[in-house]
Amino acid sequence: MFQTAVLASGSKGNSILVKTENTKILIDAGLSGIKISEAIRKINLNENKLKALIISHEHSDHISGAGVVCRKYKIPLFITKQTYLVSRHRLGKIPAGIIHFENGETFQIGDLQISTFPSSHDVVDGVNFVLQKQDENNRKLAIATDLGYSSRLMLLKFQEATTIILESNHDEKMLLEGPYPWELKQRVKSRMGHLSNEQAVAVISQIIHPGLKNIILAHLSEINNKPEIAKNLVESYLKTINLDLNLIVSSQYEPTPIIDV
Repeated sequence: MFQTAVLASGSKGNSILVKTENTKILIDAGLSGIKISEAIRKINLNENKLKALIISHEHSDHISGAGVVCRKYKIPLFITKQTYLVSRHRLGKIPAGIIHFENGETFQIGDLQISTFPSSHDVVDGVNFVLQKQDENNRKLAIATDLGYSSRLMLLKFQEATTIILESNHDEKMLLEGPYPWELKQRVKSRMGHLSNEQAVAVISQIIHPGLKNIILAHLSEINNKPEIAKNLVESYLKTINLDLNLIVSSQYEPTPIIDV
């Protein structure tokens, strides 16, 4: 067993669950402990067997519930030292301990191997992830959200992933014509901002392979995007290459189904 579900994704809070038979972890906790518990219960999992929480970066929609979650479930917090230093005042005490990892390092939690690599986002030390189950090389979960562009390293890390969770933040036209002030529009569009729907499709086109089974589009803007726009754009590309796979658009308010990586 090697499974994942996006518990919530968007500007109001993000959290991803990854599990095997023996290990269950969260990546990010940007919403309240209550909402994370509710999301886990909605997908019919035992919320009391979490082993760890990993944080990708310090923005509140990824870290605001981290302290509460770690205290509630008595689990350690995995975080880079730079991210911890700029966010420790919001975390409070973590009784189970804080474990620092280097961006680019690979480490183990239970039978999950977590490989990290830098994210191009306007934070001190943003991290994206590739996860594999120990002693299983045929399945790989790749996660990249909150990034302004797809680096060569990211594309390399995404090679041979069987499931990807990929940012598809905004529709370019909606962003430019929308209500955001110009400075914020420039930030979102920048190389330290967020991937557009079009950029997400470009990423998919460069890492697509016959073994890819699942694509989960994540971190959609409620103001500058619509789920049907993001999904239709990816579906249109997949039709051009005659590839049928499981395409899911994650939500801010409901967890995705649990899927086999």
